[in-house]
Amino acid sequence: MAPKAPAPDVPLPAKLVLESVSPATVPGWTDDRHAEALRPFLKSCERLARLPPERALGPDGVAGRVADWLRVCRDAEALSSADDATARKFFESAFAFYRATDNGKPAGLFTGYYEPELRGAWRREGRFRVPLYARPSDLISADLGEFRPDWSGQRIAGRVVGNRFVPYVSRAEIEAGALAGKGLELLWVDDAVDAFFLHVQGSGRVVMDDGREVRLGYAGANGHPYASIGAELIRRGTLAREDVTMQSIRAWLAENPNAAGELMAKNPSYVFFQINSGEGPLGSQGAALTPGRSLAVDPKFIPLGIPLWLDTRDPADGRVPLRRLVVAQDTGGAIRGPVRGDLFWGAGAAAAERAGRMKEEGRYFLLLPKDRTN
Repeated sequence: MAPKAPAPDVPLPAKLVLESVSPATVPGWTDDRHAEALRPFLKSCERLARLPPERALGPDGVAGRVADWLRVCRDAEALSSADDATARKFFESAFAFYRATDNGKPAGLFTGYYEPELRGAWRREGRFRVPLYARPSDLISADLGEFRPDWSGQRIAGRVVGNRFVPYVSRAEIEAGALAGKGLELLWVDDAVDAFFLHVQGSGRVVMDDGREVRLGYAGANGHPYASIGAELIRRGTLAREDVTMQSIRAWLAENPNAAGELMAKNPSYVFFQINSGEGPLGSQGAALTPGRSLAVDPKFIPLGIPLWLDTRDPADGRVPLRRLVVAQDTGGAIRGPVRGDLFWGAGAAAAERAGRMKEEGRYFLLLPKDRTN
């Protein structure tokens, strides 16, 4: 009898595993402008203060409880005008440092996002024919962590039909008119591809035909999983994996206008917006994002509001390290896994260029209160 073939390796389920380290071993730690991270951290502190003090943060309460963070936040408030050296000493004294891994593997993918600028009008007229929708009143979303601790960081969205909770309409259905005529149109823009990438980024600015600039923020999503159209182009053999960037995807869409709609519909996820005011776009935590200092993470593993040390490469020059203190303040449909991040670059052409090309391997280190309770 022939010997049995060895069983194929079964990948372990994704799991955040932390390894305690000294700040002295964190690559580039002393070279950052640490005071720049205090302001976004304090913005997150304001959001954390709205949560129940005894709420556990992270999987199995790995980041302690809200009350632990509020004590650190009070100390940080006294340092709002601190210099870099003072800020660095604060982070070193208040936090313990941990290298994040996925079952012991520290490397992960880091991408970038930005605040796009579109052209729009208040009415459907002329070239302005693509609607941006407000959140429908029948869209229901829930944080599953409120029902079971082991579902922490997972969300679901849908609608009630009769006595059943069912999935909400997909992108393809919405593009076919499922929400037309319901008074949900916030405004109209002139380019379907620009609208699609606004959905991917989650927020942006629209310069209206009357000269007014309107800032749009995330108001919810239809609950369908995000599907990368870049991955679809790779699957079809249209683009090589190493060539996929936001710029190359947009170029393909522009060169293939008749097929663009069908490709974009491959991503069933659809985002709804609200008109915002304030200093910047809001992340999922509710805090205004800070260019270069706000990171989108997977909340199933990384709680929002915590500082992380990012160690990756600059998308403008892959030979140059990109190492800095950031704050977990946002989420994204494509951001999945214990070591996965999306860096917010801000607004404008330079931000779009860097965000669109960022596809770097990297790692991060979590900063957690030294005296936290588990």
